[in-house]
Amino acid sequence: MNVRKKLDQSAGLGSAGRPRSSQAERSAQTRSALLESAARSLSRYGYGNLVLEQVASEAGYTRGALYHQFKDKQDLTLAALQWILDTWEQEVGRLVAQESEPVAALLTMARGHAVFCRRDFARMAIALRLEFTAQDHPVGREVERSYDELVTHCVQLIDAGRAAGTIPSGPPARTLALAFVGALEGTVVSLAGQAPHDELLAERAVAGVLGLTPASPDRTQGHS
Repeated sequence: MNVRKKLDQSAGLGSAGRPRSSQAERSAQTRSALLESAARSLSRYGYGNLVLEQVASEAGYTRGALYHQFKDKQDLTLAALQWILDTWEQEVGRLVAQESEPVAALLTMARGHAVFCRRDFARMAIALRLEFTAQDHPVGREVERSYDELVTHCVQLIDAGRAAGTIPSGPPARTLALAFVGALEGTVVSLAGQAPHDELLAERAVAGVLGLTPASPDRTQGHS
């Protein structure tokens, strides 16, 4: 029994015979849990009302564990924002990039964003953008940078769609892109948790902005 235990320990196995996680893996798990908890709190209460002790507690850690990972509230918020952006890119941006046709890419973005925003932490960027409007603050600047990056991506897709003849001419591409993002955000926030209608109506909302024929209800199949 003792021999087996020593062999397990030398092989990096825990008491149940499973590989022990390394310190780096445990640190990464802690960081991820804290970032998700922070994003959820920021979505609900905003930056001004963010309580670090509450963030740590809801993630299942102590305040000391949080300060081991992040130096202050601003550092945590910036990291949480990047975590949200990275998660969006993995879950939504990846699907958009797979579409070769601009209209399909824009509609995929709308539906994917609606699904993404069914989780309460996903609206953090919207909350921060509203909170930091017209303020010169590192968090506000980073939110605006990421927002402008999204709008620019939409401009590129709109230009490509117009060049291909699949998106009708009209307002300047950037104006249309701003309306696209505004319609998308407004729809998914208003319909939070109302699946599958959020996904369908998000697509219809942006299709209307783009001057396209709205999708038919049967397109909800297999997307929720």
